[in-house]
Amino acid sequence: MTDDRIEQRAADLLPEERAAGGSADPHAQAEAILAESDQREDDPGAAPDSFLERRTSDQTVTPGETTR
Repeated sequence: MTDDRIEQRAADLLPEERAAGGSADPHAQAEAILAESDQREDDPGAAPDSFLERRTSDQTVTPGETTR
């Protein structure tokens, strides 16, 4: 994780992240958010009830193949 990435994320905290109370130190809050995000990306099973789905374009559905 780079300082530039952390600084950019700290500058772009979402309103609900700012309201969470951890924004007294936006740099530390951004660092924690990015660390958790990186962990979830590296290990999709790291967080309960969450997963990272990876597909290639040939695994997607064309508009005519939907079930609706």
